[in-house]
Amino acid sequence: MHELFLFILFIAIFLAGMSVLRIGLFNMSGAALKTFLSKVTDKPWKGFLAGTIFTGILQSSSAVMVMTVGLVSAGSLTFPQTIGIILGTNIGSTFTAEFMTFSLDSWIIPGVVSGAFLCFMPKALPRSLGMSLIGISAIFAAMSGFKTLSTPIAAYPSIQTLIQYIESHMSYALIAGLLLTALIHSSSATIGIAMSFLMNGELSVSSAIIIMLGSNIGTCITGYMASIGSGRQAAFTAYAHIWLNIIGVAAFLPFVDILESTAAYFTENKGTQLAHASVIFNILTSLAVLPFARRFSNLILRVHRPHLKK
Repeated sequence: MHELFLFILFIAIFLAGMSVLRIGLFNMSGAALKTFLSKVTDKPWKGFLAGTIFTGILQSSSAVMVMTVGLVSAGSLTFPQTIGIILGTNIGSTFTAEFMTFSLDSWIIPGVVSGAFLCFMPKALPRSLGMSLIGISAIFAAMSGFKTLSTPIAAYPSIQTLIQYIESHMSYALIAGLLLTALIHSSSATIGIAMSFLMNGELSVSSAIIIMLGSNIGTCITGYMASIGSGRQAAFTAYAHIWLNIIGVAAFLPFVDILESTAAYFTENKGTQLAHASVIFNILTSLAVLPFARRFSNLILRVHRPHLKK
């Protein structure tokens, strides 16, 4: 059982690392980000670019979604302005998966030491940089732990049964990705876990891709929770995020094999294939919807407006 305890501990380290990294990066760019989002989202393509860039900077689509919901609730953004941002966050979130494919184990301890040193500096910029370094180091330490523990964890009879169900039934893989992401509020952590099992041969690439697709739906829970009690416009934003991801996943599920072979065209490394599949999926779905952003926002209003109190 100690392997399972350690695995849960590494999940906590990963989430803590993401949080510390996000705080460090936000301290360097947060105020400018809020101002930028509220001013340059008059057209969907501008919101799309802003959502992509700032999700890449903060390494968290959930953080940008929560911020977007907050701006809508405060009246700084209208609901239609958020569609482009939502589409952008889906692409920006893939940067983290690509980032996790690099092996930087030898830099973990130097990163923590350097980060801790910078945290004691008197100026805010080096302190924020120090927090970012500590966060990055924690993420790679957790990824290393996932890889080390995935094989002994997979040997547990209950985990073996779960993996067999995931490999045999697409719906189980989808639900596993959705529920795990909703539980830990991080699609990046879910993809990181799937990547570790994949690279150790415990999962097939197709199953890992379906788990990744499920995580795209599961990540909507954070924005939805932030919208509760924040007004109708914020609720519309959360519903748009949910429907965009559900529709995108439903459209891609029949073509998982094609997505797998396309990702394999660029690399033989299975972990990198999963990261590339996430990029391809999110780029194609976001670009497909972007020209129809206004119509999509009108559709969300027609569907959900009658059910929401003013």
